[in-house]
Amino acid sequence: MKNPYINQQNQPSAVDNAINEVAQNLPFVPENFNAAGFVKGALIGAVAAYVLSNPKAQESLFKAIIKGSNLINAGIEELKERFEDVKAELEAQK
Repeated sequence: MKNPYINQQNQPSAVDNAINEVAQNLPFVPENFNAAGFVKGALIGAVAAYVLSNPKAQESLFKAIIKGSNLINAGIEELKERFEDVKAELEAQK
């Protein structure tokens, strides 16, 4: 059964096509093997292994997360201030 709300037309990108074309010419790769997906997974796994095994990389990642969360919190506080300003303007008009 096909779900009409899900777009089933997932076209591979040019990079995916290039990787799969190179893999098709290799004698030990099966025809139905998704080489592009394998390469992406291998790269993600390599990055994860590097971060999990390197304390300096973990420290850098945590610093980036903290800076990002501080930026998000500052944005939320700014939105709260704007909300309160609009609320005060509406009450002043009454």
